[in-house]
Formats: sequence, C-alpha cells, structure tokens
Amino acid sequence: MQKSNILSLPLMEHFYTIQGEGRYTGYPSYFLRLGGCDVGCVWCDVKESWDASKHPQVDIEMMVQVVHDSTAPITVITGGEPLMHNLDTLTSLLNEKGIRTHIETSGAHKLSGKWNWICLSPKKFKAPLDEVVLAANELKVVVYNQSDFNWAEQYAEKVSGDCLLFLQPEWSRAKELTPLIISYIQRNPKWILSLQTHKYIDIP
Repeated sequence: MQKSNILSLPLMEHFYTIQGEGRYTGYPSYFLRLGGCDVGCVWCDVKESWDASKHPQVDIEMMVQVVHDSTAPITVITGGEPLMHNLDTLTSLLNEKGIRTHIETSGAHKLSGKWNWICLSPKKFKAPLDEVVLAANELKVVVYNQSDFNWAEQYAEKVSGDCLLFLQPEWSRAKELTPLIISYIQRNPKWILSLQTHKYIDIP
C-alpha cells in the first residue's frame, strides 16, 4: 500500500492553460498530468501517459511552487489515471497555497487527496469504485457510439443528486456524434453538452 507522505510523483507534463471541458470550461487552470494508467481506453489521446516508469519522478513541493508561481487559481490533476497514486500530500500543499484542487479520473482506484471538484469520467474497460461515484461533483461520459447513452444513464442513477451530468463526444467522432448528443440532451434535459473546446482553439 502506498504511503500518504510520498514526496514525488511521475509527471508526464504540466502547463498553464484554459480548462476546455465540463463545468469549468473557460477557467484558467494549471494542469499536472501524472504518468500511469491501467484502464486502457482504445481511443485515449494520451497513451504515452500509460507507463509511469517513462516519466520522471518530480518533487511534489516543486510542482506546487510552479503552480503557485503561475498565479493559476485552479490546479487540475489528470493523467493517465491520477488515482493510481496517493495524492494526499499534493492536494494538501496546494490547498495550503489557496489553490483549488480539481481531479479528472475514471474512478477505478481508491480516492485519495482533498478535492474542491471531482470530475468522474467512467470507462467500460475498468469500472469506477462506488466511493468515487458518490463523491463526484461532475459526471462526464465520453460518447463513442449510440449504446453509450444507455450506459451513461446507468451512472446518472448512481451519482449524488447534485452531481452535474455531461455528455461529451469522443474527439475523433465528434462531427458525427455531436448532433446525436444535442438531440439526446434536448429529449433528456438533465444532461449538459461538454465539448473539448481546447482542441477547437488549439491550446493544450
């Protein structure tokens, strides 16, 4: 079992940008992309993140200082699958600096860290844990084919009543799927459309 006082994490990349998806679309955010993922989505656009050993172990205090120096109000911890790592120390230090902590996760691993916002994006390849489903502030289901609408509804019934519900087209099929998602949302208005706006405007 991993200890909560770990001092470093495998960091694939980090950058200050604008959040492109979900509830906080358009907000300035500093992204920390951690290496390591065992979920294995076939359409993943960052497969180079999967092998944590290919990415340098970076001191957590150094990461936090870089984020603080950027003046970003939000840090988004993503991957890979960030919950493969214990994130207690990282989020504690970020919170001490007054920086909001957001996570993007499949929910397939035990929840660690203290979060201002949890974006759960469940995957068929490895089911999320109930504790993460119940803690989610935002459910973001990536739609790859029409059967995913029924699958999304299954998780909409499992999350808390105040969890926001988003449907997002898989990027490579966005032109085909977006009209279907719009039509579905019109018929089922509890859902909200999420687009990968960062890809449309060509930013990280």
